[in-house]
Amino acid sequence: MSAVVLAGQRTTHNRTQRRLSRVALYIFLTALAIIFAWPLLYTVYTSLRPFGEIVNNANGAFSTPATLNLNNFITFWNSADYPHFFWNTMVITLPAIVLTLWVSSMLAFAISRFSWRFNLLVLMIFTAGNLLPPQVIIVPLYRLYNLLPVPAPFSDNGIMYDQVLGLILIHATFQTGFCTFVLSNYMKTLSKELVEAAMIDGAGIFTIYSRVVMPLVRPALAALGTLLFVWIYNDFFWSVMLFKSGDKRPITAALNNLSGTFFTDPTLVAAGSLMAAIPTVVIYLLLQRYFISGLTLGSAKG
Repeated sequence: MSAVVLAGQRTTHNRTQRRLSRVALYIFLTALAIIFAWPLLYTVYTSLRPFGEIVNNANGAFSTPATLNLNNFITFWNSADYPHFFWNTMVITLPAIVLTLWVSSMLAFAISRFSWRFNLLVLMIFTAGNLLPPQVIIVPLYRLYNLLPVPAPFSDNGIMYDQVLGLILIHATFQTGFCTFVLSNYMKTLSKELVEAAMIDGAGIFTIYSRVVMPLVRPALAALGTLLFVWIYNDFFWSVMLFKSGDKRPITAALNNLSGTFFTDPTLVAAGSLMAAIPTVVIYLLLQRYFISGLTLGSAKG
């Protein structure tokens, strides 16, 4: 009888410990969520306040608001020409994603499905390219873009510098290595019998690539497309360094125009930052499943 009572006490004690551990975990996760959400919440709070309240109050941005409205968003939409710069961003981002996935999928197909002398070396070169910081090559790249001739349909000044094409190509160049590495690992997990059966049926290399392999890697392409959209859309460095015309820059670089030399309106900057972040948030919510799977894509060995 005493053994049964002792076992019951142990069970109760274990349940209590599990509940306390779960409560502690929830408290920790809640505190962590608040810490990470605080900058976003403070940005929303700042964007809804008039600039005059912050300037005239001794506590500045931390003062109690007397007025909350959407005037900063309306001002940013009209004065900062948000639709124009958003269009610039889409003109750069979408072609860069398509070009990156197209080139990297062909490279991954050649590396993963065929054995040739330099396939491992090519994969290592493309993968090593991701380790090179953009700041290291900006000087030679700047000089190259100012010397490289471009036909008139793709350039209004005859060179690659200050052109949308130049920014699209540099994004595709830097992202192709990562995408090739991921897609090659993913393609290695596909059954080789499918390719062999298609070759026996007389299918050519391009037919196997486009009609056999590519339909099977759509989940990987969707995950990579989501990641590429977030990365390219949020780019600031290349858009500033490779553009001198302000009206050609994407929305992230255009936000820099809101900061003046002697005066900056933090409420307007907060509103602009939130509006610029809306597309990436929408894409993430719509493709959240692919985004999360893309974080671990290609980690499994083929």
